[in-house]
Amino acid sequence: MGTRSLHPRPIGSSNRKGARVILTPLMAPRANAHAERWIGSCRRECLDWMLVVNQRHLETVINEYFLHYNDERPHRSRNLRPPASRSDRIQIAGGQIERRTRLGCLLSDYRQLTMAA
Repeated sequence: MGTRSLHPRPIGSSNRKGARVILTPLMAPRANAHAERWIGSCRRECLDWMLVVNQRHLETVINEYFLHYNDERPHRSRNLRPPASRSDRIQIAGGQIERRTRLGCLLSDYRQLTMAA
């Protein structure tokens, strides 16, 4: 029967949505460590706490988590700034803090409001 080192064709519907498919070795979790890390974070921080009722709901939940993960969540490797943030953000001592929530308050984002000049 032999073993294959790569997937013979793209799996799922990702190629129909315009996503680029990158072939990785089978049964090699270290080959796609970034994907494994994101999937684990998504499961632990989001999906383990929700009851997903159908595929549309799952896609909505994952899209909201994706926005939180890339646009709001502080990353240690970026000095506690989100990857999509501007690096020229000014930190003001004092001032008001705004809380924005996603997914029924499961995910929160705190931002400092700018003071009027």
